[in-house]
Amino acid sequence: MNQQNIRNFCIIAHIDHGKSTLADRLLEITGTVSRENLKPQLLDSLALERERGITIKLAPVRMQYTFNFELYTLNLIDTPGHVDFSYEVSRSLAAVEGAILLVDAAAGIQAQTLAHGLSALAQGLTLIPVINKIDLPNVDIASVKKQLTDTFSFKEEEILLASAKTGQGVEEILQAVIERIPAPKVDVLQTLRALVFDSFFDSFKGIIAEVRVVDGETPKKGDQIKFLATGAEGQVLEAGIFTPQMKPVEKLSAGEIGYIATGIKIPDLVRVGDTISTPGASGSANLGIKPLPGYKQIKPMVFVGLYPINQNEYQDVKETLQKFRLNDPSFTFEQEHSQALGSGFRCGFLGLLHAEVVQERLSREFNVNLLATTPSVGYLLNDKLVDNPSKIDPAVIKTIKEPWVKLKIFTPRTYLGAVMDLAQDKRGKLQNIEHFANQAELSYQMPMSEMVTDFYDKLKSVSSGFASLDWEFLEFREVEAVRVDILVAGELVDALSTIIVRSRADNFGRRMVEKLKEVLPRQNFAIALQAVVGGKIIARETISPFRKDVTAKLYGGDRTRKDKLLEAQKKGKKRMKMVGPSIVIRTESTAPSKPPNEAVLPSLV
Repeated sequence: MNQQNIRNFCIIAHIDHGKSTLADRLLEITGTVSRENLKPQLLDSLALERERGITIKLAPVRMQYTFNFELYTLNLIDTPGHVDFSYEVSRSLAAVEGAILLVDAAAGIQAQTLAHGLSALAQGLTLIPVINKIDLPNVDIASVKKQLTDTFSFKEEEILLASAKTGQGVEEILQAVIERIPAPKVDVLQTLRALVFDSFFDSFKGIIAEVRVVDGETPKKGDQIKFLATGAEGQVLEAGIFTPQMKPVEKLSAGEIGYIATGIKIPDLVRVGDTISTPGASGSANLGIKPLPGYKQIKPMVFVGLYPINQNEYQDVKETLQKFRLNDPSFTFEQEHSQALGSGFRCGFLGLLHAEVVQERLSREFNVNLLATTPSVGYLLNDKLVDNPSKIDPAVIKTIKEPWVKLKIFTPRTYLGAVMDLAQDKRGKLQNIEHFANQAELSYQMPMSEMVTDFYDKLKSVSSGFASLDWEFLEFREVEAVRVDILVAGELVDALSTIIVRSRADNFGRRMVEKLKEVLPRQNFAIALQAVVGGKIIARETISPFRKDVTAKLYGGDRTRKDKLLEAQKKGKKRMKMVGPSIVIRTESTAPSKPPNEAVLPSLV
């Protein structure tokens, strides 16, 4: 293969700006997929992606296209658009030389358009600006062009117009990819160096690493390979490309994107960002083999406890989480134990949508049924990071610091007041406002605990779905906060403990016990639900008991017969109170009237 005729690129855009539809048209025009086999969102292989209409996983594919009588190999990586999956985008950018920056002709530049575009420029990639959906009746192409030229300093003649739905202008995009994006700088004669940008587990072939070959070429089938970061060794069971299905090839050469089946069955031995080379290439100076830069270590921002509903499945769930992490390296987990829920895992996510999607995928793809606790963020307690509120001892708190984030909100100017009111209610601090033709960009600083709960949903609600959001971690700041504990039947349920700002503790405690009263099942005895701060009860609700009429079978006789039955019932209820809150909570979570994967605890806030 002529390496000068290779083009590696990805598509970046805000959510719902037409990335997957454009990928479909590219596959159709290049003949990679025949018309009869083409279906909408072809590269979105997960059922969850199709149901929600969003891209969750990056998806590579190889296309062949003839231009000026020369055959070119185009390696495309389709990327997600939601902020919670930005790590997928960053890994894609590191594997390519250029990117198509897609902008909706009606919506204009949005939060993720700006974030991904600036990230691509920072990595030295060539950007091709494309205004999509020009077939819509309410487009404002002149305004969007001005936004692109003002924001990214594009020349107006560089901007392409297209409709991914109808195919208009897509041929011009393919030609621009060939003309503007440089061929990869490669050296086929050097020792193999391949960057692992994604991976997944196969029962027969072991861990399959999705790679961008930077130098050299893959060994022949059966030869050994080595991962420089972990030191793990495997063998090439198969090398191949994505068309978009996996297609074996004899070898992968420098500049190409494909996959290597490693035969390794232990998930921890293969990491995203690692460098694949040949045995003996340990990175020592005498060999001159240096690992590729890889990716920066991403830190989870939202933490949720996941517990097997059946404790006998604990080990199986642990192995499942290890395999799943291959497919989603931004997901983290560690073991923990709860008095109420038993052994489980403290899992880290990049946001609430990420947490929701991971739980859904674990249920569908691995048939794992889990009980989830209330989402929380990490706090600095006496300068030590604590991600589980139940581990924070109020008696030893000297200082507690909460994470703050920097927000960029794009909204039509019509909804500016409602958006600002919402941000202020969430303790947001306005830093700057920039006005465009019909949009405004708001810069805020906000506590992360306020943002991760329901801020995004409310933002969409107050802006009729038009506002968009991008955020990044800023710093930890000191806060006057307390730990709100929940007592069920007089016993502490550690899984429900929450850190909250002192001024909002009373209101939060009331909402918690009211919600618990709705979701927990009634028993044959009264259950007291209490919210406690320190030793002070700030809210209480009582779940009334079922009352069985034990005297119904009596048809007469002395009054003492009735009193005897009522007294026996009273003693029985007293004994039943000893079952504890864990039985109450687990009774609800395993109730047959609900799907087994439906977690009870996340719905409490």
